Amino acid sequence: MNKRRNSLKRIKVSDCIIFSGLLLFSFFCLLPLILAFMVSITDEGCIQKYGYSLVPIKLSLSAYSTIFTEGAILLRSYMITIFITVTGTLGALTITGMAAYTLANKNIKYRNAMALFIFIPMVFSGGIVPWYMICRVLGLRNNLAALIIPGLLFSPFNFFLTRNFIMGIPDSLRESAKIDGAGDIRIAFQIYLPVCTPVLAAITLFYGLAYWNNWWNAIMLVDNPNMFPLQYLLLKIRTEIRMLEELRGAISIANLNLPTESLKMATAMITIGPIILLYPYLQRYLVKGLTIGSVKG
Repeated sequence: MNKRRNSLKRIKVSDCIIFSGLLLFSFFCLLPLILAFMVSITDEGCIQKYGYSLVPIKLSLSAYSTIFTEGAILLRSYMITIFITVTGTLGALTITGMAAYTLANKNIKYRNAMALFIFIPMVFSGGIVPWYMICRVLGLRNNLAALIIPGLLFSPFNFFLTRNFIMGIPDSLRESAKIDGAGDIRIAFQIYLPVCTPVLAAITLFYGLAYWNNWWNAIMLVDNPNMFPLQYLLLKIRTEIRMLEELRGAISIANLNLPTESLKMATAMITIGPIILLYPYLQRYLVKGLTIGSVKG
């Protein structure tokens, strides 16, 4: 009895140590996010005088009021970003999944040569000028397609991650479905892709992050302010604020105190919200998809 009690005590102490360690680690992970939020609601003068602080010396919502001055424009940019993220992610996910399934099939001729062709862009790039000229020829200017199609073609990394995962699935699964009379499309969508949920969830997160944070396509292909995505709109606001701050002395406005530092944190808080909500749902698949997809094949 005494041995059992001692073992239970040891287990409880060890559990407490592990729990305390995880709690401390979680706090340090959340600390940058908490600091960013606190700085975003801190007066700009206090930031310049005392630096960043977890406890705001003087509260101020000037950064958020600057961003939300044109509420309709910000809301429209949010809707545009959500639309291109959802549409682009689904399209890129479908293309990547189908290409990976096709080139993972050992019955496909020249599949290794085609995989090498896909691998080349990971090492060499055509450059900005050819990319821009192709987009102009395709009519990708000042429209939603300009924000979706340039990033729609799958990334080579995501393709090889998915293909390696599919190559780890036994070929007998495909052969048995063929014997039952199933076609390739039915095998892909009803058998293989559901099995590939972990790796598909992982690349969904990758594509979603890429579309949500993409401002490059807007800079190069969009001139219409009504078509600006969220990231590019916030980038323009920050750039204009920084320019006014640098020209403050030249325009003789001594009392002008623009929220440059707090504005940076405010834009970060506005943009990371949807990603924070999406990540917990995909986290369990993300680790499994990366681990299995990287060692199988």
